[in-house]
Amino acid sequence: MEKNKLNLSVVLATYNEEMNIGRCLESVKGLADEIVAVDGTSNDATADILRQYGAKVLIRKNQANFHVNKQLAIDSAGGNWILQLDADERLSEALKEEIKLAISSKQAFDGYWIPRRNYFLGRFLKKGGQYPDYTLRLYRRGKGRLPAKSVHEQAEVTGQTGRLKNDLLHYSYPDFSHYLEHFNLYTDILASELAEQKLPLNLLSAINYLIIKPKWWFIKTYFRHKGFRDGMPGFAFSLFSSLRFTAAYIKYWEKKNRAEA
Repeated sequence: MEKNKLNLSVVLATYNEEMNIGRCLESVKGLADEIVAVDGTSNDATADILRQYGAKVLIRKNQANFHVNKQLAIDSAGGNWILQLDADERLSEALKEEIKLAISSKQAFDGYWIPRRNYFLGRFLKKGGQYPDYTLRLYRRGKGRLPAKSVHEQAEVTGQTGRLKNDLLHYSYPDFSHYLEHFNLYTDILASELAEQKLPLNLLSAINYLIIKPKWWFIKTYFRHKGFRDGMPGFAFSLFSSLRFTAAYIKYWEKKNRAEA
């Protein structure tokens, strides 16, 4: 199929995802006209598996902010529509059919928010602000982009956006040890963002990041958004996601004090 005839491109940025990528790509069979992946020089079989599924694979340096490579994949795609996925995500059959209808309709939307279910400690979280976890992943080519300024940012779409009803399934953490690895990575990035902001290290910022922000986040997710209804997974999510502020601040403090020593 010629590039200008492609209807939907699925784009990904990957790094050492051999345990996930096959299931992700299986879920887009019958939907994707092309698959474009930017691989951050994986040292496992990720790139080989991508090629087995017919993906166009670009090998680049792995970026601390992986949205840089995601945007490169978006820029390299030729479809009229872009569906950006992570390797640990899968489409439900209902979502596949809904996407087909959305991109073939005459509606004026330039992008679509998709509800996402997050799998954590053996279950999909229903509360704690974790469902529906809407994410902006489907948009017309040339209408959506990732600023690559923050690890938690959404795509920016020029034009009107709509919402789909069926779920994107997110199997982010197969076990708690894997979660802790990502927790360490994310707090490294957040500490770097504090450094870029040149946050002053004083009593006020310490109280804010060590006490106020963690307490506020835990109360918000566990009580206000009823994370307690998800049992131990809900408690663990609220606790450790609140501690990201504490961990990032301490890492920032440590790095700055070492530099000044």
